[in-house]
Amino acid sequence: MRAPRSDALHDHLLDGTVIPAHPLALTAERRLDERRQRALTRYYLDAGAGGLAVGVHTTQFAIRQVGLLEPVLTLAAEEVAKRTAAGAGAGHARSARPVALVAGVVGPVAQAVREAELARDLGYHLALLSPGGLSDHSEASLLDRARAVAEVLPLFGFYLQPAVGGRVLSYRFWQAFADIPGVRAIKIAPFDRYRTLDVVRAVVASERGDEIALYTGNDDAIVADLLTPFDLVADGRAVRRWIVGGLLGQWAVWTRTMVELLERVKRLRAEEAPDGGELRALLALGMRLTDANAAVFDAANGYAGVIAGVHEVLRTQGLLAGTWCLDPNEDLSPGQAEEIARVRRDYPELTDDAFVAERRAAWLEPGEPSAGERGPDTQLPGSR
Repeated sequence: MRAPRSDALHDHLLDGTVIPAHPLALTAERRLDERRQRALTRYYLDAGAGGLAVGVHTTQFAIRQVGLLEPVLTLAAEEVAKRTAAGAGAGHARSARPVALVAGVVGPVAQAVREAELARDLGYHLALLSPGGLSDHSEASLLDRARAVAEVLPLFGFYLQPAVGGRVLSYRFWQAFADIPGVRAIKIAPFDRYRTLDVVRAVVASERGDEIALYTGNDDAIVADLLTPFDLVADGRAVRRWIVGGLLGQWAVWTRTMVELLERVKRLRAEEAPDGGELRALLALGMRLTDANAAVFDAANGYAGVIAGVHEVLRTQGLLAGTWCLDPNEDLSPGQAEEIARVRRDYPELTDDAFVAERRAAWLEPGEPSAGERGPDTQLPGSR
């Protein structure tokens, strides 16, 4: 039976939007830097992001081991609530649209349910359900886990690439996953064209297919995903589906430019006879974005410096004070900073440096004390 259609937020997801994977701001002592954490959220909202994914890989899964999951989720929720309450006031013209709060949820079923309950209580709308670290679970048990979490919070499914802790999941898994009434969207991030197509085909085959928004997480093929019309056949009828937006670590940087990119893609997709020149320009831009992503995500070293690479871009823009990660051994790979400098120099059209420079001081204004504030008692493992 088809789940009932939705509310403004669900329609917003189906229309497609930019959802950055929110980084974690730390001091040199590896303590939570609340001022800069809030500044990042303000940046994404002013840039036009239509959602935030918090507690995900880019936020660092280790926040759970050091007691920072709830504080970090709280800070983002507070900033979104303040922006929503302000409406489309001065300086916040983009805030009138919905903002989807997506909480990363991990672990076996009991842990995943607890995290979903926490997120729900903090005002989050969706749970991004990661399969990472569950290699001992069968596909059937992963589906049972998904159904349990969906009883708490609507689901944003996640096909995570094996290179960073994911696993291969079958077409039948995704077809059964799409049939779960609580599924609202799926982040497709296997970094593999065959497996990307598996998810799209499975959603099209589901009776709930038109209720599920497809989002790219393939940071190496963002524009190609967004521009591809998936012309498939379901029950003997022709069906066209689009990957409508993205939930991406790459969109945690240069976010204003990425919002403009998605707007260009949407205009082109809406044309009955798309302009060939604009199509070629977007595909060329996609190539440059993939090159930039290789530098930021440290593809040359198996993504070892992926989180530090995101931090490095934000550091160069003055949004973060450094590239520190919770794990003191996690840092930029040799030569990665130079590669990031190269793509920033070679592809200035990808950056939003002027936008950030103009507004950074306002974003960095201290926020009010909150449940998320963390002082000297929160020294983290490995701090010096």
